[in-house]
This record gives sequence, structure tokens and C-alpha cells, in this order.
Amino acid sequence: MVQGTTSDAGKSTLVAGLCRLFVRQGVKVAPFKPQNMALNSAVTIDGGEIGRAQALQAVACHLEPQIDFNPILLKPSSDTGSQVIVHGRALMKMEAEDYFGKNAEGYRVKAMAAVLESYQRLTSDYDMLLVEGAGSPAEINLREGDIANMGFAEEVDCPVIIIADIDKGGVFAHLVGTLALLSESERARVKGFVINRFRGDISLLQDGLDWLENYTNKPVLGVLPYLHDLHLDAEDALIAAPEKSTDTKLKVLVLLLPRISNHTDFDPLRLHPQIDFNYVSLQTITKTQAQKAIDEPYPLPAADLIIIPGSKNVRADLEFIRQQGWDSAIDKHLRYGGKLMGICGGYQMLGQLIDDPHGIEDSPGNSDALGLLPLVTELTDNKILQQVEGHLNLLGERVPVEGYEIHCGRSRSLLPLTQPLSLSVKLEAGVDELGAEIQEPELEGMLSSDGNILGTYVHGLFDSPQACQLILQWAGMKDAAVVDVNQVREQQLDRLADVLELHLDLDRFDQIWDRH
Repeated sequence: MVQGTTSDAGKSTLVAGLCRLFVRQGVKVAPFKPQNMALNSAVTIDGGEIGRAQALQAVACHLEPQIDFNPILLKPSSDTGSQVIVHGRALMKMEAEDYFGKNAEGYRVKAMAAVLESYQRLTSDYDMLLVEGAGSPAEINLREGDIANMGFAEEVDCPVIIIADIDKGGVFAHLVGTLALLSESERARVKGFVINRFRGDISLLQDGLDWLENYTNKPVLGVLPYLHDLHLDAEDALIAAPEKSTDTKLKVLVLLLPRISNHTDFDPLRLHPQIDFNYVSLQTITKTQAQKAIDEPYPLPAADLIIIPGSKNVRADLEFIRQQGWDSAIDKHLRYGGKLMGICGGYQMLGQLIDDPHGIEDSPGNSDALGLLPLVTELTDNKILQQVEGHLNLLGERVPVEGYEIHCGRSRSLLPLTQPLSLSVKLEAGVDELGAEIQEPELEGMLSSDGNILGTYVHGLFDSPQACQLILQWAGMKDAAVVDVNQVREQQLDRLADVLELHLDLDRFDQIWDRH
């Protein structure tokens, strides 16, 4: 099990790299994360929902994602509330004080039982599990009833290594402090440390490594270099676009919503050498633009394409858009011939009305949407979870596309507009999260009558190279280059595995896992 001193210490990346490293050596290996908290998720081959990091780790193992790789997923819908997903299915919305408080013991017993059920299935099918912890094991307020870190490791008697990020500073304090806050039995199962994101001459660090090993009586299993331009799916952190030449051909803005979900949708655009790609938030808007917005709302930089992304709380994020004056900015953008796209929650926002009568995402009620597509949406208890494949029909062309849908809303059209997507479910049968077979086809997408607004429920649309190229042409980029993000992902996983093979003491890893 890989645990970290903090969030973003490198746990997900290390597990993904180890998965690829050992599968290349012929080991039948699978990833596992008992409990995850993330808004980036993926639909599994068995019709459930797991964290995006575990889907990436499955790719590293040459496996299809499955629900057992992440049996408990928490998706925050507000600062205090989360949707709880067990074995790929959403159970209920729970407030943080209920989940982590004294009255949560019964639920935690059930959650641990679900974790162990998945763990037992995986251990019967695979030679090795690479387990990822969550956050830090030394969070005192979360120790009781823990199922994500040492609570799980103790339950199944799993050896642990701890990774820390030296780039942020304080790496020795992080490691020593984390170890000091563990119980005696937990400290005993920590078999060593990995130091991540080191820049410079390793010899300058040697005195510190010697001191750490002597002080803790734990070995340093490796020091990993800072990997520039490592392009892998991020679980939560938004990653800025790499530096590009000034000769870009298209400017794309994605609205940074408070509850943005599945922002990995935009990795192919972020990495595209011909696209000036930016997430836009209040922090990216100049004071002059903000002041101008008071009198004439237009607090968005000029762009060829604006995208409204997915959201875990659609009505709240819709209100946020209006608070920033972005609705007026979008209207002006369209008047000047710009293109607009909405994905999942963003697609719902483009319609006329979003109705949440049962309070699925927030308090019960309804909200007027942006009124840009003849579409109304009702949020329902059961969530659509399905992998899809088919064709994108745009600009008189028809190209293949693959992706996945993960949404609560059911949308219906008020007018017979062009549907740009013709899709079928990749699974044996489309099912909602309660297991009911989907009888009516979903309204997966819609194109406005003037051809300037495109909405879709399909995540991962840009991962299909031909579909990405066609959408970029629609947005105004002629002769758009093709970026195959799936090929980039494979190259980066192999690059990561090569680095681990070079910088980790794999003989010690073999001793820890008793593979001989």
C-alpha cells in the first residue's frame, strides 16, 4: 500500500507507474483504492463509477476499469455534503458531520465490509494488488473508524510505503511527523519511504537521507526526479497547459466552476500544440475587465470556443455563472460568431429549465437555465452510467467516437433539432445505477439551429482523435492536427515505469512484497 504525507504527494502516480512496471514483468497486477474523494470519475466496464485515478491505474495494468478497483467513492456536492458511491452505485447524500461523526459507526462498518468484499474478489483474481491510500494517514480527527489508510492496512495486514513531495519543502518533517503520529503497530508496517519530485544533484541530499534512515530505522526506497511535462490524467488538480508557440490557431476557454467535474475531458485540448487553452476564473480576469463588467458584463477574454464543463451541483454552478456575469459574456460571444459547447452539466445549463424536485444535488427546486437550446432537464434519483460508442455527425461529416455518460438528469427536447451524435451502449445493456434497463434512448447531444452551440452528455469526446479534429474544425480551426491522447497516455505510463525502474530499489520492494 502506498500512503502519502499529504494529498498530491504522488500516491496516484506512483501506483500507476508501479502497475505498469510490474505488468511489464509479467505480474498479474491490479490497482485498489478503498475509499476515494474526487469529482473526476470514470464509468467501468461493469456499469459502475470509480475514481479517475483508478481508471488510469487500470490502463497501466492493461485492464478495463471495474468497480472493485475503488469500492467507495465520495463526490462532494457542497462544502459539507457528498454523494456516497458504493460498488459503483450512489447510495445517498450524506453530510460530512454524519459521515465522520459519532453517529456514523454503523455506516463505516458497512463501508469496510464493502471494501473487504472487493479486496477479497481481487486477491482471488490477481497475484498482486497495488493499493493507494487517501490524503494522509496521520489526520488525527479522521483516525477512528478509518477505512482509507491504516485502518484498511491493519485489517488486511498490508505492508505500507510512504511517499512525500520534496518540491514543496519540509519533506523530512513530513515523513518523521507522519510516522510519529501513527500507532506502534502502524509504524511497524511502514517498510520504507519514497521521496518524490526531487530537482538537482542527488548527492546534495545524501546527508539528509542518511539521517532519515538512522532516525526512523526505515529505508529510503528511492528518490524520484521531478518529471517535467508528465501528462497523465489528474484526479483533482487542474493542470495548466504546457508552454506553446505564439502561432496557435484557436483560443479555447473552459469556465472554472466551483463544482467542476471530469475536467480530464479537456486534456486533449490542453495538450494540443495549436490551441491556446485556458481555464477561466475570477483569478484570471484582469481588474480592468472586472471593472468593465460592472457597467457592461463581459468578464471573459475573447475566444473562439467557450466550453461549460460538467458539474456535481448544476443549479449552484449555474447561479455562479450568473453571479460572474458570464451569462451576458456568453451572449456577447455568440453575437460575435463564437462557438459554445456544453458537456454533461454544462449541456443541461444550455437548456431552458433544470428541475430538481427531490433535492438530488441541492435543495429541492428549479432554475431557469441559459435558454440557448430548446431543452429541459429533470434531475432524478437514479444515475445514468454507461460507456458509449458511435458517430459524431458535424459539418456534413460522420466520424467514430467513444466515451461515457455519467449524469442524474433526464433531458428532453422541446423542438426537433439536429442531434449530432448517434450512439449505442458499449455494455451488454444500458442500465441506470439502480439496475433498471434503459428503455428510451438518451438525448445524448444537440446542435442549435444556427450551428453555433453544441451540447452533449458524452464525456471523453475529445479522446477520439477524429471527433476531436472535427469539433476543432467546427470551432474554426482549419487543418487541425490530430492529438491521440490515448497514445500520449500509454507513452507517459511507459516513461513513468522506466523512471521508477531506474530510481527505486526494486530488490527491497521484492523483499517487502515477498514475491519470491
